[in-house]
Amino acid sequence: MTDTARTDALTAEFQGEGPVDGAPRAALGFEAAYDAYGPMVYRLAMVYLGRRADAEDVTQEAFVRLFCRAPAFADGEHEKRWLLRVAVNLCRDQLKGFWRKRAMELEPGLPAQDPESLGLAEAIVALPEQYKGPIHLHYCEGYSVAEIGEILKLGQSAVKMRLKRGRDLLRREMEGQ
Repeated sequence: MTDTARTDALTAEFQGEGPVDGAPRAALGFEAAYDAYGPMVYRLAMVYLGRRADAEDVTQEAFVRLFCRAPAFADGEHEKRWLLRVAVNLCRDQLKGFWRKRAMELEPGLPAQDPESLGLAEAIVALPEQYKGPIHLHYCEGYSVAEIGEILKLGQSAVKMRLKRGRDLLRREMEGQ
């Protein structure tokens, strides 16, 4: 495909004419998907990364990938799981990045309604990476163990163990305060 043809194809997609290849990419449509799943993707990224700017970057990149590279989805639930999987992968990539270790924290804390939820949110963010995702997806987003296993590409026994160990760490942290 020539550069001109590619530019025309991308322009057609951005102007709302849909994917050029004809395959439906977003089950709900891009704007509806962003409205429905954007806050969920942002919360998950916030749990993993703990910084508002980083979470916004991951959310934006996840939806760019939805727009440009998403497969055809069977339904909205399939699309939501795909977005969460992409967000988890982007968070892990960002946590491994060179600049992540050199960045300085500018914000004093996480946004929350009351001090109790702020303490819980900070405790979840302070968990080791392997426990953050399962805890957030199970208790904040309401996913079952089997669904979390699909999203994080883990076995059900691994998800159960991470939930148990994550709860134990949270309990110790919250009792210590």
